[in-house]
Amino acid sequence: MSTILEICQEAASLVATQKPTDLFDENSQQSAIFLSIAKDTLDSLRRYGDWQELTKEGKLLVVPHKQVYYIPDFCPDFYALMPNTVYIRDTAENVIGAVSPEQWQRERFFNGGLPDLQFKIQNNCLRFLEPPRQRCHIVFYYRSAVIALNMKEKNETGCCSPFEKTVLTDNDDIPVFDEYLVKLGIIWRWYKRNGLPYEEELNEYEKEVKAKFGNGLCLKDIPLTGRYFKPLNGGVHVISHC
Repeated sequence: MSTILEICQEAASLVATQKPTDLFDENSQQSAIFLSIAKDTLDSLRRYGDWQELTKEGKLLVVPHKQVYYIPDFCPDFYALMPNTVYIRDTAENVIGAVSPEQWQRERFFNGGLPDLQFKIQNNCLRFLEPPRQRCHIVFYYRSAVIALNMKEKNETGCCSPFEKTVLTDNDDIPVFDEYLVKLGIIWRWYKRNGLPYEEELNEYEKEVKAKFGNGLCLKDIPLTGRYFKPLNGGVHVISHC
């Protein structure tokens, strides 16, 4: 696995420019350019879709009468919820549909309490339409915001296992994405930044991104229950945006 510095150095060789020796050297314009386009590349890949590399399982303990949950408290690296992956673990209830903003307002102001758990994600919070009536565990899959790992830094527990990072902060950071993709993304952005033709490199990059992303689409509908699961009438309704 190549570090972000090594990937930038290889890209520099391919575009015939001076190799950066320290991406975080504040006195080097060349380093600043490569760091900037490396960050742009990783952020673009993170936003592209539900990569298998970024797919994680999240958990939330829901308690009675609590209506709002701050997402970073139970899922620090949360980026986006993956649709159709929310379940109540205690009763094996399946998500049964999305709630539109109009439905949210209708249920809120014109209907009484519902037996289902309905919530939306807003302002970095998970907000229930009605406070839950009983304690339960919700599990879900989400797209992580992690873009790099560092094998030399210690994680929160003090262990030497890979430290996950949502931003680049060190030359030894290793992108979670395929290094060839990252290199292609850096190359076309370098050409664009320097006012040079970049269409051919961009086309190659976009073609490779689609191919890699398509190969990883094995988590389209993720079953979190047993083989003979039969959904109950109730469920969890979700709004991703409001």
